Amino acid sequence: MRRFSQMLHVLGLTLLLLTELQSANAMDSFNQAKKVLPSIYRELDGPVTFYCGCPLSIERNRFQVSLKECGYKVRKQPRRAARVEIEHVMSAWEFGHQLQCWQEGGRKNCGKNPAFATMEGDLHNLFPAIGEVNGDRSNFRFQLWNGKPFQYGQCEMIVDFKGKRAQPPERARGQIARAYLYMTSHYQGFNLSRQQRQLFEAWNKMYPPTDSECLRNRLITEVQGNDNPFVSAQCEDR
Repeated sequence: MRRFSQMLHVLGLTLLLLTELQSANAMDSFNQAKKVLPSIYRELDGPVTFYCGCPLSIERNRFQVSLKECGYKVRKQPRRAARVEIEHVMSAWEFGHQLQCWQEGGRKNCGKNPAFATMEGDLHNLFPAIGEVNGDRSNFRFQLWNGKPFQYGQCEMIVDFKGKRAQPPERARGQIARAYLYMTSHYQGFNLSRQQRQLFEAWNKMYPPTDSECLRNRLITEVQGNDNPFVSAQCEDR
């Protein structure tokens, strides 16, 4: 009986996500979204990496990062630190592991699943980040424990590998909160824990959108066909 209930939950979640796929001009895939994102950031004034705030340039529709300009110190992986990767703020594991394709074979097995492709390519959840930080964060949950940053030079991101948690800099907390609140609202069926929801609702209020975030939201809306209401609700007068 329990197994049957789980199957119904997965089926219901998949149907909800397919509805979202049909109702918006979603990206066909994560690869497509990665090609579109640089053109969006080209329109922003002084684009920077998500967690560390390192200056970004865009050459041949690819992100380039200057680590020296932001005082970034390589923790362990210089080659990965030198490149920009596209970070899922709500990790792929968090939005994918409830789907049947993931349960039967992990992320690779969801490659042709349209519901997963919609979530994986949703631009509202995608941000350019230093590759090393993206890799270190993995699928760890965001938490706040007043830790002191030490791993990445002047970048104030903290990754607790043993505790499998990450404490983001203040500069990223509002956008993290609004990405999570958007994903759980837009793709119904995913539930945040009470502690997570309280944290993200607090960050959403404490760290309101900047003008750059408001513009980013409008540009994504033009491309993808839907906005992040948690951003637009605070940008109406700008």
